[in-house]
Amino acid sequence: MRKVYGDKVRIVWKHDPLAIHKDAPLAHIASMAAEQQGKFWEFHDKVFASQPKIQKDFLLQYARDLGLDMKRFEQDLYSPRSKAPIDADMAEAKALGVTGTPAFFINGHFVSGAKPFEDFAQSINAELTKLNVPVPAAAASPTPVKKGG
Repeated sequence: MRKVYGDKVRIVWKHDPLAIHKDAPLAHIASMAAEQQGKFWEFHDKVFASQPKIQKDFLLQYARDLGLDMKRFEQDLYSPRSKAPIDADMAEAKALGVTGTPAFFINGHFVSGAKPFEDFAQSINAELTKLNVPVPAAAASPTPVKKGG
């Protein structure tokens, strides 16, 4: 998204770990512990690339791989400061009627489930057009952007 839209879009991550994934809550808290050291997205990407390996030992290894201060990371892993934003995000998801993941909002419009880039681009382009914001040339006829590319 960023490569195609740049600063025309704002990506906001909200946590909503599902109870059916027993290790998901700790993985979300670990991402917030990484955020406290400015490494949320790097940690996020490592976790998603390594699924389903999200048990505590793996999460600690990912933090080490990213060069995080491990003493601080482990303290933050059990700190209410790391869990509180997740609880708030989950309450917000519930209030908005979100019952599964992934879930997305594009300018307030709910989109449920994983979608190809082209579907998101079509929705984003429509919203930009409504706002009289020029659609970037790369997004005018969207093609999938390779992960990491």
